[in-house]
Amino acid sequence: MFKLKFLTVTVSTFILAACGQMPSQQMRMGEVAVLSMPAPALNITAYERAQPLVENTENYQKIDTNTVHSVAQQPISTFSIDVDTGSYTNVRRFLTKEAQLPPVDAVRIEEMVNYFNYDYPEQQGKHPFSVSTETVNSPWQPNAKIIRIGIRAKDIAAQQLPPANLVFLVDVSGSMDAENKLPLVKKTLALLTEQLRPQDKVTIVTYASGEDLALAATSGAEKDKILKVIHRLKAGGATSGERAIQLAYEQAEKSYIKAGINRILIATDGDFNVGITDFNTLKGMIAEKRKSGISFTTLGFGSGNYDEQLMEQLADAGDGNYSYIDNEREAKKVLQRQLSSTLATVAQDVKIQVEFNPATVKEYRLIGYENRLLKNEDFNNDQVDAGDIGAGHTVTALYEIIPVGQKGWLNEPRYQAAPTASASLKHEYADVNLRYKLPNQTQSILLNSPVQVTSKPLAQASTDTRFAIAVAAYGQQLRGGQYNANMQWDDILRLAQSAAKPDTFGLREEFIDLLKIAKSLSSEQKKL
Repeated sequence: MFKLKFLTVTVSTFILAACGQMPSQQMRMGEVAVLSMPAPALNITAYERAQPLVENTENYQKIDTNTVHSVAQQPISTFSIDVDTGSYTNVRRFLTKEAQLPPVDAVRIEEMVNYFNYDYPEQQGKHPFSVSTETVNSPWQPNAKIIRIGIRAKDIAAQQLPPANLVFLVDVSGSMDAENKLPLVKKTLALLTEQLRPQDKVTIVTYASGEDLALAATSGAEKDKILKVIHRLKAGGATSGERAIQLAYEQAEKSYIKAGINRILIATDGDFNVGITDFNTLKGMIAEKRKSGISFTTLGFGSGNYDEQLMEQLADAGDGNYSYIDNEREAKKVLQRQLSSTLATVAQDVKIQVEFNPATVKEYRLIGYENRLLKNEDFNNDQVDAGDIGAGHTVTALYEIIPVGQKGWLNEPRYQAAPTASASLKHEYADVNLRYKLPNQTQSILLNSPVQVTSKPLAQASTDTRFAIAVAAYGQQLRGGQYNANMQWDDILRLAQSAAKPDTFGLREEFIDLLKIAKSLSSEQKKL
């Protein structure tokens, strides 16, 4: 017995006619025609209501991979820091749960590299973070080098955090009625609730066809009361996100804690379909609201209709973090082990500007950060927003460079001579400048760190640098391998395995498993 499901009467009619039978007039849209046919042909004996076909409407921002630049023409590179990690876990979902390679635009290399913590030097002195660099031979382009820039923010123990005013903004619309959506949201928020202190306050706003104040500001000492509201949440209705965001800010402003943590955490699949749904309008609204001193963190859930572009960009506009929660283990990572970095900001509007020395560097390319690029003049403009760094965060940026005198990606110019630099500076590859503001300050602070003309073979690089390059190579391979040259999946795997320890929480081991899955899926795709 075979059961065939058809989407419309038209398809069913075609099948029936091909078998010499016509459908009854009682057949309704969305039902299945069942035919009686002699063996060994199909024998379908009853109508069966068809299951609705769910259209995949996931949305990703288009990303054009950074190109190679000539130092002679463009010696300065400027971008905003990024501590989001959602791309890594969303790609993990594609590989492990969907058993397919992710869409290219779902892959943001900087979010993959920054998913992991690195043992960079601890912060010392007046600045809230340390800056370190390491230069190694590139595994991709012959004669190239990779400059790794590492930032490590000072840590703050969870119990030493300032009082927190948190608003949980929870999507309870019908689209959240799936095991990997609202049930996982409830587990995630419960994990955070368990860590609240008496001096912390939580407000819960829910939204579907309308918005509702499910819980007025409540002390963290009343965990049972907060948890009861979380556990009662049920999905149903359309998604009116814009009005709910307005209500969340109103409630956050009512309970505002001066010199405290004031943050909205939205938990949703991002599928807004009622009220204002325009992406730029929502982003502009969040950008305006951040001036109130209330940050906006996004926690993404689910699949099929997931609007990742909205989640990532709203977090950026709201000076918050973007995380994609695909399982309870990830919820524990973001809201339990990394609670301080998720909630507490130690530096705001962090910008990086790298000036390459034309006497020593001919070409360069920035790996990742495509949607974080800034105009060079934005670096000194304190009115231009940039990314924030949370307590204990590590941030990594990678540049691949071609030293002067080596063959690179670009043709040698025929008419333009390369600019020269002072002989006294030939011991530097580049000058790394960082601008940042202390929390709630308006004037930025400048930090400078030159990169010396020294390098080492990749095999002799630090464990963290080797691992970061392996993750970047993984991301590049998932994006088509344009800059990986002859480095294949097995080469990436060996590099990652060489830097797999220490691994306190098993994240690097899991990454190696993902590498193997990606290699397998990539091989299957080539066979098609």
